[in-house]
Amino acid sequence: MNWGSAAEFFAMGGHGFYVWGSFGACVLFMIAEPILASGRQKGILRTLRRERIAEDLEKDTK
Repeated sequence: MNWGSAAEFFAMGGHGFYVWGSFGACVLFMIAEPILASGRQKGILRTLRRERIAEDLEKDTK
């Protein structure tokens, strides 16, 4: 395609909302996923530490 101006480029022949919305959603997910994965990992590690401490306390009381 050949665009005569920046406005025509961003309009993408009438499909600009879909095209740029898709790019925006992709960027949003690429930023959010590592942040959310890090939070899940921290939560899992916290749970594992609590379980280990509970097991150690249980062994000490027997």
